[in-house]
Amino acid sequence: MDENILAAASWEKQKFYFSSEYDAIPQSIKQDIQIMCVTMAEKLCCTFIMRFDEDGNVYFETVRGEDDFDFDEIGAELEIKKIQRKDKELLNALRLWYLIYKTDKGESVREELLRNE
Repeated sequence: MDENILAAASWEKQKFYFSSEYDAIPQSIKQDIQIMCVTMAEKLCCTFIMRFDEDGNVYFETVRGEDDFDFDEIGAELEIKKIQRKDKELLNALRLWYLIYKTDKGESVREELLRNE
């Protein structure tokens, strides 16, 4: 899978994937991510993917089956916007985590935070 994929759930295959690259994320947050992905995959009848972009922003992707002509792209976008509002705190925390632990600038930020504690 692509290196920026955080997690994905497939409605069709009934499977969940969490990238081992992000194993350091706390377990309770991993559970929230799993619930979010599985719920959305089931609700939208698709594969639902959470990714990080290069700036640490979390974004979502839906992948429908090739023969799924009934997929509601507008409804999917509305559901994603609802998640972005409802889980804004979680998404911001994931962005901050990514910036601190997965970027070049993160090491200096970590050191600064530890100094200030």
